[in-house]
Amino acid sequence: MAGVIERFINVIKGMFGLAVSDMESANPEAVYEAAIDERKTKYAQLTKAVSGIVYLRNKLQQELEAKEKKLKEVNAMIPVAIEGGEDEAATVLLTQQEELEGQITGIRAELTQVTSQADEAKKGLQEFQAEIEKLKREKSEMLAKRATAEARIKIQSTLDGMSTDADIKALENVRESIHKLAAEADVKGEIKGASLDTKLADIRAKTANAGAKSRLEEMKRQMAAQKASAAEGAKKNL
Repeated sequence: MAGVIERFINVIKGMFGLAVSDMESANPEAVYEAAIDERKTKYAQLTKAVSGIVYLRNKLQQELEAKEKKLKEVNAMIPVAIEGGEDEAATVLLTQQEELEGQITGIRAELTQVTSQADEAKKGLQEFQAEIEKLKREKSEMLAKRATAEARIKIQSTLDGMSTDADIKALENVRESIHKLAAEADVKGEIKGASLDTKLADIRAKTANAGAKSRLEEMKRQMAAQKASAAEGAKKNL
């Protein structure tokens, strides 16, 4: 019984995982935004941690400078106390000198370690920030790629949905209508050529041509008669 329940739970988990995966695929922008927001939150936490390390480094640096300044003063006072016969004061100063030197040595070692940690932390912080910027660029690129792919799929689906036979049939109908229109124009031209108005126009043109030819022949005869008369008068004068 326990095994059946466990298998059932595994099946439910698998179905839930697929559902979540489908939701993520359907809204990639939200997934990227969530990932970026999560990294921003971690970045803020890291920044706070790094600021603590930097603060400790700065504090140690100030403490070291104060100790070194104090040691410099003690070193200057020791000879004066000895020369003045102030053995008790000189002893206290020598004790302070020894303590300060030990403290300074310890502070320097700790400062070196904290400084190294601060440098590594800042480097890691910069790399983490660069990772966030990289993720932002990836988001823009991937969303643009997704939009392009969706557009290509949509165009392809539209082309697939178009019937080539229907296009060919439409073109044939257009060609046939144009041929019919041209034939109609030819018929009208033929009918017009055979009409009474056209015949009358032809008769008028022929009549006009006949009259012109008659006048031309008459003018030729007149010119010939004039030439003949001129030639006859010339002979008589001789």
